[in-house]
Amino acid sequence: MLTKVVLASCVVLWVSSTSAQEPFMTRALQLMSETPLIDGHNDLPWQLLAQFNNELNKVDLHTLQTTHTNIPKIKQGRLGAQFWSAFVPCDTQYKDAVRQTLEQIDVVHRMCLKYPETFMFATSSQEIMDAFRMNKTASLIGVEGGHSIDSSLGTLRTMYHLGVRYLTLTHSCNTPWADNWLVDTGSEQSEHKGLSPFGKQLILEMNRLGMLIDLAHVTVA
Repeated sequence: MLTKVVLASCVVLWVSSTSAQEPFMTRALQLMSETPLIDGHNDLPWQLLAQFNNELNKVDLHTLQTTHTNIPKIKQGRLGAQFWSAFVPCDTQYKDAVRQTLEQIDVVHRMCLKYPETFMFATSSQEIMDAFRMNKTASLIGVEGGHSIDSSLGTLRTMYHLGVRYLTLTHSCNTPWADNWLVDTGSEQSEHKGLSPFGKQLILEMNRLGMLIDLAHVTVA
């Protein structure tokens, strides 16, 4: 008898909980209709490279099913703005990281041109709001990994002019000016005790430009 009472109570609680969630969902949908929901990181550009070699004529984002992201999901999720990640692996450091990163920036621009009814390229809060009013997803760019700039403030500024609005200082490798998170695990040695003098100069330049500083993969120091 006790088991039946407990089970019945659970059912009642579950039904009540489900009913109680409906006003919250209604409120959430209302908020997303009034204020843009902004996602800070999406690896779709990397998937476009890995699966299609950045050949956008070989993929339709309306029907794509081999990634977590496609246009129907973006619409269903009421995504107001998206930071697309321009990522290249750490093994490009000291080689062709800048070129490969520029190609990932390029694919974001081309994606926006191919789907203008869905995406609007944006570089500012005003442009995010402009896209939102047109029922489009504002598309911004973040570069994931300081190795992408090849220790060059000129490259950083050039990427900013191309629309990059945040830089992840490291990924899974130290740069010549910043330590990555693996230092905290003991699997890599600290080279800079956090940031080198150049690293601090780079932060100041990012502040001057108005570029967000992403600490996702850095060491605690």
